[in-house]
Amino acid sequence: MKKDGQDNSADKNVEVLTEKMQLEPIASFLNMRVIELKAGYAKVSMLMLPEYHNFNGFIFGGIITSIADQAFAYASNSLAYPSVATQFDIHFINGAATNDTLTAECHVIKNGRRVGISEITVTNQHNKLIARATGTTVPITPVK
Repeated sequence: MKKDGQDNSADKNVEVLTEKMQLEPIASFLNMRVIELKAGYAKVSMLMLPEYHNFNGFIFGGIITSIADQAFAYASNSLAYPSVATQFDIHFINGAATNDTLTAECHVIKNGRRVGISEITVTNQHNKLIARATGTTVPITPVK
């Protein structure tokens, strides 16, 4: 059903996002992979490379934020496409190491006409919690 130029059919949104993920520049650049995508949920993984270290020798927080944001974007847009983030808050719980495979999982906990709210967790291959985040989105009307 369309309202204000927006298609909120979750099945259609997942289909559109699945097509778009194949050509997404940032995901390709960072070698992120969408593992699972369904209405209100996304799971994304990414291998931590030595190039992702900051000057202290730790994996840069921006890289961890990137994988969390990627899961957030796919999960929220699966329900309200297109949507954009208006807020993203992340707490780093543990550090990630080179060669860790991080997995970000996002669950949309509220999908409203005016706002969406999501929770995101980032874990490593041993299921160790690396970060926890929340995000808010707003649906937008596409420019034609």
